[in-house]
Amino acid sequence: MGAAPLVLFAVFVAGILLDSGQQSEVVLLPDADGSVGKVEVVTEKGVALLEEAGQMTVVSGASAPSAPVIVSREDIEQKYAQVLAVEPEAPARFLLYFEQGSTNLTSASEGLLTQIVNEVAERNANSLGIYGHSDRTGSDEYNLRLSLQRAEAVRDLLQERGVDVKAIDLDSHGEGNPLIPTADGVAEPRNRRVEVIVR
Repeated sequence: MGAAPLVLFAVFVAGILLDSGQQSEVVLLPDADGSVGKVEVVTEKGVALLEEAGQMTVVSGASAPSAPVIVSREDIEQKYAQVLAVEPEAPARFLLYFEQGSTNLTSASEGLLTQIVNEVAERNANSLGIYGHSDRTGSDEYNLRLSLQRAEAVRDLLQERGVDVKAIDLDSHGEGNPLIPTADGVAEPRNRRVEVIVR
């Protein structure tokens, strides 16, 4: 699943007041990885579709959105500096892999635990997402239970290392959300994973 696009809304409540009300500008920015989604701006009078990085539309009152135009990154950074300054940092994502049929991390994944702990500390993170997955060997019920046990094991390992956050979203996907789609019964190592999202 791709990351959601970052959308910059700059609404000028004071300073640019028009006869029909206030003016709003919507600018589509790329995600941290460079991917760009789409944004549809809809009013009673019309629609504007933004689908390229830096596209902007302007809405004044109840009028139709203006035709999208491209704004340079430099102009965006200059004009919207205050808005960009409070933009939340993108979540950090980690994939931890497991030995087949167990809650034992692979040796390479054990090394990532320190990176996760450091990321939580550096961000002063207040929430973690921990999501367990499995490959397609075994029954659906077994894999759902195993992927939950993997998520719980990662949570426990992080807490043992001093991670203390206000909220942990812990869930199990079983074999239902594979990283690498396979036929039933295939032991795909990249599907035996826990995804940790640090916010």
